[in-house]
Amino acid sequence: MEKSALQLARAAYQPKLPKALQGAVKVKEGAPTQSVDNQEEIKALFPNTYGMPLIEFEQSDVANTAKMNVGVILSGGQAPGGHNVITGLFDTIKKLNPENRLFGFILGPGGLVDHQYMEITEDFIDDYRNTGGFDMIGSGRTKLEKVDQFEKGLEIIRELDIKAIVIIGGDDSNTNACVLAEYYAAKKYGVQVIGCPKTIDGDLKNDQIETSFGFDTACKTYSELIGNIERDCNSARKYWHFIKVMGRSASHIALECALQCQPNICLISEEVEAKGMSLDDIVEYIANAVAQRASDGNNFGTVIIPEGVIEFIPAIKKLIAQLNDVLALPEAKEISRDEQVDFAKSHLTEENLKVFNSLPVGVARQLALDRDPHGNVQVSLIETEKLLSTMVAQKLEKMKKEGKYVGKFGTQHHFFGYEGRCAAPSNFDADYCYALGTSAAQLIANGKTGYMAIVKNTTAKTDEWKAGGVPITMMMNMEKRAGEMKPVIRKALVELDGAPFKEFAAHRDEWARKTAYIYPGPIQYWGPSEVCDQPTMTLALEQSK
Repeated sequence: MEKSALQLARAAYQPKLPKALQGAVKVKEGAPTQSVDNQEEIKALFPNTYGMPLIEFEQSDVANTAKMNVGVILSGGQAPGGHNVITGLFDTIKKLNPENRLFGFILGPGGLVDHQYMEITEDFIDDYRNTGGFDMIGSGRTKLEKVDQFEKGLEIIRELDIKAIVIIGGDDSNTNACVLAEYYAAKKYGVQVIGCPKTIDGDLKNDQIETSFGFDTACKTYSELIGNIERDCNSARKYWHFIKVMGRSASHIALECALQCQPNICLISEEVEAKGMSLDDIVEYIANAVAQRASDGNNFGTVIIPEGVIEFIPAIKKLIAQLNDVLALPEAKEISRDEQVDFAKSHLTEENLKVFNSLPVGVARQLALDRDPHGNVQVSLIETEKLLSTMVAQKLEKMKKEGKYVGKFGTQHHFFGYEGRCAAPSNFDADYCYALGTSAAQLIANGKTGYMAIVKNTTAKTDEWKAGGVPITMMMNMEKRAGEMKPVIRKALVELDGAPFKEFAAHRDEWARKTAYIYPGPIQYWGPSEVCDQPTMTLALEQSK
């Protein structure tokens, strides 16, 4: 494949590993674990993989020469660093035993079920070291949850003499990994399943997982773009830029970008819900900030909007919850798209119907139509940035007539999504992912299944990072999905009493009035460590002692 000068230089970068993973390792087991909630239900569903101990790797004098072939799957949306998880996995299993082989299943979990695979070799993998994207083997969104899928996958696992499957994915993909691990353990098939924590949204984290991979790079990529827009905004001084960023279920990306760039306004979905704000409340909040800056002679500014904010407005959240149930009904699947809106409206409570009818027609239709594979509203298709700027313009016209606003309100709209998912990984993500892949290999070599590879202490120098594994069942609870209660990994939302949000809240009034923009610039790969190797501000604030 053709390579840019940057790719050629990055290919030579050797990711740094924690001391415990630099040579032979031994396993230190902690106390038995339990799920974060619904302990009895989760234990009943996962009797063979529940209650396992936390694991930490330590340096050892005894080399493990485990013989094992491994299969790897990229699952769900792309995130920077995925290739380095695979290179860490490959390098480690070859170091354990040169005869070990790594097989990549093509285009996600569906590749396992449909027996679409390739062997990953030294020559092949070298083209992908420290690169962005998932194009090495592709990704997919097939959900592994049915017995016939597990059995079909087993056929190719047996044919290739595979000892373990590594699933690199987010909360849903790792839930599937847990279900697969449990099934193979219950059947005593001797096939291990290990997960790796991936999502740029940053919502796969807890006491054991400090950050999901890709979050660091994606936020730095978006922050560069937002900084560029802020500088343009401050140069032209005639537009308000409404910038939507990824984050359907949580506002971690919006919050991190706000901390890095200091925009005039940043909405945090979790706060909108906690305060019980309506759509009108949000519009009024933005309009008042616009009017205040206009009174200082500043008819320009920047607004960061998490893509899922509309789902967190309590009245709309209640409406969506009922729409999800209605659209999961068997009769809803029998009707045409044209009939779906009327069908949905006919099943809504009076309160929810009133909210539905109050929304702009396009937004209402979007809420009542397509769902993603998990049964969720496809909020990224709702142009929240345009909806809010239009409503703010209407509010400002009203304020002008009342003499409360004197100014001009020109707007520009942006949505940063795909731009960050396949960026070349930052040094942090390159190192973190390589360590995750190495940990996954060591979990397999030590006979573990139903674990997720973890790396902790990540604000310290890489040498001091700690590596190990956490039982996936430890992170699970029961939640309603597409009308049914299912075991899932609990999503981590922005904590309003956490250090990152508190830091933002302490400064946002000042940022709203002043032009306090910061221009982070592009990701740096070479240079002083304080420029090149820093984690996100979110992680630094969360771990600041």
